[in-house]
Amino acid sequence: MTAMELPEPFPDSLADSLADVLAGVQRMIRRRLRAGPAAPPLRGAQVDLLRLVAARPGIRVSAAARELYLAGNSVSTLVNQLSRRGYLRRDTDPADGRVVRLAPTRAAVSRLAGWEARRSALVREQVARLTEEERAALAAAVPALRSLARNLHEEVEGP
Repeated sequence: MTAMELPEPFPDSLADSLADVLAGVQRMIRRRLRAGPAAPPLRGAQVDLLRLVAARPGIRVSAAARELYLAGNSVSTLVNQLSRRGYLRRDTDPADGRVVRLAPTRAAVSRLAGWEARRSALVREQVARLTEEERAALAAAVPALRSLARNLHEEVEGP
């Protein structure tokens, strides 16, 4: 491949804009969802941990910390908070009594289901307000955004 065939570099300003927009969208979704049901609101990191534990019941605290890119003591604090609120259960690993595995409670599964339904409805409602061209652009961007997320993940965790 010659220099003429190489793709143009992604401009720094566009990369910065993309990162800012993605963070802003996530922040606004969380803010809107916090204003939901009467239950005490959960912080973003608490929701992230609950979603991870629900997706991977039996995960260890250390593995959850790696997956969430948080310090182990930060995840331990989140586990304590969520356990006190009745959302996480600590189970002893039958093969090694020193190891704790995390599991969601029924209350957590119910709360997450409600949260995910509200999130889906919120995003669907906002996307419906966009023009046809904007919706098509978002749909076309989803595969590239998934690749971006996978690349970011693999760079830290490996393939």
